[in-house]
Amino acid sequence: MVEDEYGQAGYVEREILRHTGGHTGGHTVPEIDDVAEEVPVALVYNGISHAVMMATPLDLEAFAIGFSLTEGIVDSVAEIRDIEIAPGCDGIEVRIEIGQRSFMALRAHRRTLAGRTGCGVCGTESLALLDLEPTPVGVPARRIEPTPAMLRHATDALQARQVLMAATGGVHAAAWCDAQGNVVAVFEDVGRHNALDKLIGHLARTRTTFGDGFVLLSSRASYELVRKAARMRIQMLATISAPTSLAIRIAAQAGLRLLSFCRKDGFVEYTAPAENAGFVLRSEPLAVPG
Repeated sequence: MVEDEYGQAGYVEREILRHTGGHTGGHTVPEIDDVAEEVPVALVYNGISHAVMMATPLDLEAFAIGFSLTEGIVDSVAEIRDIEIAPGCDGIEVRIEIGQRSFMALRAHRRTLAGRTGCGVCGTESLALLDLEPTPVGVPARRIEPTPAMLRHATDALQARQVLMAATGGVHAAAWCDAQGNVVAVFEDVGRHNALDKLIGHLARTRTTFGDGFVLLSSRASYELVRKAARMRIQMLATISAPTSLAIRIAAQAGLRLLSFCRKDGFVEYTAPAENAGFVLRSEPLAVPG
């Protein structure tokens, strides 16, 4: 059983019937299967419920810190005074105490999210409230130069450390890698946004310098993931699967280096530092031939 420091489990056991065989016959075998947990997690700030996210009930303190930072509720871990994990019959409450200044700002810009599985925009009341202006990443003290060998090393290490994925086959992972592609930390969740928030919360709690490494995700690259990474001034985001057009646009605006399709034989670079010779950043897609 995968558990965190609060005794929360990452999966449950379920009785299943496994059907095997071809067109002419088959077999049905009863088995016990491990299924990833997905529960409502309410994020409560100073006694007021702000968001309910569907998440895997692991590493919820790191999740609370990361969500608070990537959603701009607080600017630093120092503004979080206390976190209490309160399991209930229908879900889990994560009770977060933040400073008065941060809380007043939260109340002024509050939105209530009825999230699906870690959805980053569910519950936003109008299109005008979507945050499409990313935080500029800025120029890092030391720029990371990705290579196919480095990304291959990182993706292999990520796969080896996906314990919950190996047990259930149904979760995403977010990894922090150093400049050489060594995987330093991995967090898993049924929601890719949640996995990233858990990772960022852990890094902030351990005072990691965000400019010294990059994030590798087992998922596609969506707008929300790019926005969260840019807010923390992470210089490079790498994903196993494809990016969306909005993710590319936001990454280009933020100055975040976006790599996708990171596989054993290479990767695709969608945005890069402007000083790279011969690489032209486009904020709009090319026209599709008629």
